[in-house]
Amino acid sequence: MDQKNKPIGVFDSGLGGLTVVKEIIKLLPFENIVYLGDTARVPYGTRSNEIIKKFSEENVNFLLEKKVKCIVIACHTSSAVAGNYLKKKFSKIPIFNVVTPVLESLCGSKKKIGVIGTRATVNSGVYSKLNKVTEIPCPLFVPFIEEGEIKGMLIKSLVTKYIGKLKVEILVLGCTHYPIIKDVIKNVLPNTELINPGIIVAAMLKNYLVKNNLTNNQKRGGKRNFYVTDLNKRFVKVAEMFLGQKLEIKCVRN
Repeated sequence: MDQKNKPIGVFDSGLGGLTVVKEIIKLLPFENIVYLGDTARVPYGTRSNEIIKKFSEENVNFLLEKKVKCIVIACHTSSAVAGNYLKKKFSKIPIFNVVTPVLESLCGSKKKIGVIGTRATVNSGVYSKLNKVTEIPCPLFVPFIEEGEIKGMLIKSLVTKYIGKLKVEILVLGCTHYPIIKDVIKNVLPNTELINPGIIVAAMLKNYLVKNNLTNNQKRGGKRNFYVTDLNKRFVKVAEMFLGQKLEIKCVRN
């Protein structure tokens, strides 16, 4: 297969990474994509660093079997804990993550920055390199979102509980689930600029492919294959909510 026509590989601990896939499709509609959601072992945010690295490495190996031309880690926990490890171990393939582009875009900013994410992401300290940063773990956001609680007073009360008193100018949505409730967050923090890392990493990916003459040369919409390590009706419903369209999902054992 021509290197250009090989798919982009994307993985996440679950289904939230589909919000990143959504941004990639917007910028690169002709690219083929292979997505792996490790739904059998979600969440990663409560795991040890060693286990997160192990699971992330297995996800990369799965995507390499699909002959991908590059890989996007669409999981903040994996990006924060295993990103550098994976880049060193799999040095022959470009690997992007959802943390590095944010750090690069906000490096040197004098504004007050907030980061919300899983406990593992916050505890990793990866965002501590930023000036004037406040990091807040929001562990209940993910289960609320996956249960469809994405609007109304219940989710607004939870958002208010976690970040209602936060005084920042910029807020990084440090989990791929969080863009789903961005309107609720904006309602609670109306004067705060929200940063969706999926948008930033999609732009970085496009720049890389264009610069290295690796963009797909087909003139039709790309083929997308979605895999999970455990599948039930709820996962399908959640996945379609994240991507905003009907999906055919295949179950594999990673």
